Amino acid sequence: MTTMLAARAHRDADTIALERIPVPEPGPLDVVVRVAAAGLAPGMMRLLKSGAFKHLPTTLGHEAAGTVAAVGTGVTGTAVGDRVRVHPNLNCRDCPYCRTDRDMMCAQQAMIGHAAFGDAPMPLYDEYHDGGLAEYLRVPHWLVDPLPDGVSFDVGAKVHDLANAVRALKCADLPLGSTLVVTAATGTMGTATTKLAEHFGVSRLVLVGRDAERLHAVRSLAGRVATDVIALEDLPDWASTGGLTRRLREVAPAGAHAVLDFIPDGPATGQAMAALATGGTLVHMGANRAALALAPAALMVNCWRFVGTRACTRTDAREVLRLLGTGALDVDELITQRFALADAPTAVDAMQRREHPMWMTVVNP
Repeated sequence: MTTMLAARAHRDADTIALERIPVPEPGPLDVVVRVAAAGLAPGMMRLLKSGAFKHLPTTLGHEAAGTVAAVGTGVTGTAVGDRVRVHPNLNCRDCPYCRTDRDMMCAQQAMIGHAAFGDAPMPLYDEYHDGGLAEYLRVPHWLVDPLPDGVSFDVGAKVHDLANAVRALKCADLPLGSTLVVTAATGTMGTATTKLAEHFGVSRLVLVGRDAERLHAVRSLAGRVATDVIALEDLPDWASTGGLTRRLREVAPAGAHAVLDFIPDGPATGQAMAALATGGTLVHMGANRAALALAPAALMVNCWRFVGTRACTRTDAREVLRLLGTGALDVDELITQRFALADAPTAVDAMQRREHPMWMTVVNP
């Protein structure tokens, strides 16, 4: 087999294209993975339109799992046939950030099949920008993690999103028995966070989203954690009247210990922050461009923290793999949609429209 099917992005295009391209050959330090499952990210097309993809054309997809098909001559510890997941974060591995479990802050940080986040030279991204929405994927050998027995390739492909939720939960610095608000709770990150909450000492969840019916479906993911839901569709004129803050204060009068905010636009971020308890933290991972309508004095007087984080670290991903491998975490129910690679354009379109609930979506080449 000398060619393979791949989902590709081109400059100035607003859709992805299915093309046949050469199967990658491994360099001395590379691993080629036969992709069994690749994840789809809701923000992929938005980043593409904004110019965050620095190399075009490129094969899309930063989440992948499969079996090792070939290894380079200098690779040890990984063999053909190994079940692996691919860690998508490309970073220098040697700067102060990389050496202190803050990989996402590296000046070279980028993702295979996805975006680059700075203007520094990025030799790894230059070399490995092609992603996993293809039949085969070439990556440096240090980016593959063994996939535990019993963990499906579909789940393996979504470890990155679960690890992002772990990073956000860590940033919240939650006390035992905490009350946690999760916004955009019906999306990929919201559902992942809901599933992981009990592993971080959360005793009460408040899930915020647009649609009441979809929120009640997510509620079942919380396990033993007491859970309330707040549907924005049930709060008339909330955006202009502060209705979300009032409702959060009704549900949690003492305030929330933390808000994990995945809202991509609008005033919900600021309104949720205003419902924090004294000393509480809002962790934002939604790329919301709306101005935060809170005076600095409010943050000072209430000792509130606003923490931004854009990705997970390798440590976070390996913690997820440990939870999955021991059986402490079971997330099979989070995979709600599966598409063939030939249907990848349809899958991307469905994610943009979100006419139906889509927690986590994978493509199976």
